[in-house]
Amino acid sequence: MTMLGTYPAEINLDRRRLAMTIDALIECAEACTACADACLSESSVAELTKCVRTNLDCADICGTTARVLSRHTGYDANISRSLLEACAMACKSCGDECGAHANVHEHCRVCAEVCRACERACRDLLATMG
Repeated sequence: MTMLGTYPAEINLDRRRLAMTIDALIECAEACTACADACLSESSVAELTKCVRTNLDCADICGTTARVLSRHTGYDANISRSLLEACAMACKSCGDECGAHANVHEHCRVCAEVCRACERACRDLLATMG
């Protein structure tokens, strides 16, 4: 929020909600990266192949979305909207996949929760974009 507050021009989004979404995206990217790594350390790694892939896809999409949402000069709402929609979908998919392993792997439980929170943040910001 501090950095967004320094932006000299007008931003056509609620800065507080935007900052919260960017924070959720960064947290999700980190959680997914860590969960993928933890999955690779499990003795049952062969059963977690889809989870690793879904985690890495979600981490990449969240990281990219956070970076794009952090830039406002020459802002294109259509690009931001498309990325937020893709991110919400990736977070839902990853949350569902990690949720399927949550009763066995604590890192998957934590990741599923973070993904679901990020999905909500993306959808909430989308709703304000009209």
